[in-house]
Amino acid sequence: MPAQHPFAQYIRILGRGKKGSRSLSFEEAREAMTMIVSGEVEPMQLGAFLMLLRVKEESPGELAGFVTAIRNSIELPDTLRPADLDWSSYAGKRQHHPWYLLAALALADNGTRVYMHGTSGHTEGRLYSEDALSEINIPICRDWDQAGCELSKNNFAYMPVAAFCPPMEQLLQLKPVLGLRSVANSLARLLNPTGAGTSLSSIFHPRYGEAQQQTLAILGQPNAGIFKGEGGEVERKPDANCELLEINDGTPLRQTWPRLLQGRAEKTATPDTRALLDLWRDDTVDDYGRQAVLGTLAIALKVLTVAEDMTDALKCAEVVWESRNRSRL
Repeated sequence: MPAQHPFAQYIRILGRGKKGSRSLSFEEAREAMTMIVSGEVEPMQLGAFLMLLRVKEESPGELAGFVTAIRNSIELPDTLRPADLDWSSYAGKRQHHPWYLLAALALADNGTRVYMHGTSGHTEGRLYSEDALSEINIPICRDWDQAGCELSKNNFAYMPVAAFCPPMEQLLQLKPVLGLRSVANSLARLLNPTGAGTSLSSIFHPRYGEAQQQTLAILGQPNAGIFKGEGGEVERKPDANCELLEINDGTPLRQTWPRLLQGRAEKTATPDTRALLDLWRDDTVDDYGRQAVLGTLAIALKVLTVAEDMTDALKCAEVVWESRNRSRL
């Protein structure tokens, strides 16, 4: 009789049925993900594991264990200084232009070291950060040396997850095969590979926000902001209220930020970067875009603890936006 595969124990924990199954402990989750990123799991096992987690919905303890395992697999150079702000970007835009990129670049112009990481291509019909940044001549970093150089030179670096954690990219690209998002989509947003003291991430569904907030608390993240951004990206919707889940100096907070625009903005037929260049050079050309940028900046500045409250954050956002380097783009 063949010996049981070492990974089978984790599938069994999740798959014993309504009464017999349970969540993995932190250590079990860390051990299971360590096996996955090390390539020690059979494809059939991986699919079963991911879908059992999807049906159950992952717990904060599981997420923290998974993130820890992936972070342990990432080899950072000793010379790399942590970014000030970790910005995850894994969704892509379908209905509006990627205004959040202008907010990130304005922060960089203001002296904040912004490290953005993401992926592309897992969902058809979306404009991803990697493609948009390439179109506006912002370098895409393919290794840590280049990322460190860009952070030192321009205070902004974008790095595809495939460049620093190929197994994570492989998990994300399973969506077309499985037909569903998996725990990988939450994990990627929580990685913070440089160890930045502040992180920003977006969720597709509100129910995932609390789990991510609790996960970051377990991981000891000092400051963080999580909200349901436009299209799943870290971009505040100016025409809707925004519920911000925050960690402020280790303390979990929740606050509703009121809409900046009345009514609903029309959707964009095809998101592009021409609109970004126009707004960066002349902030009178698109009021929705300008408010999306200012709103996103305000949240970032509040989470970075530069601003004390919502009112102060919007005032600071105006200052940061007005002081951007218009010749950058």
